[in-house]
Amino acid sequence: MTLAPRLLEILVCPRCKGALEYHERESALDCHACKLRYAVRDDIPVMLVDEATPL
Repeated sequence: MTLAPRLLEILVCPRCKGALEYHERESALDCHACKLRYAVRDDIPVMLVDEATPL
């Protein structure tokens, strides 16, 4: 299952408030400005900077 398009429109990086790129295959949202990857677990984005992984 994929994230709702409306949700993707309003989600931003919690660190820099920049745009995110969604990768459905990896179940992740990437912030290229911060070089962080936020996981998507059970179709819920985990938008915690402390749990993000480096790109």
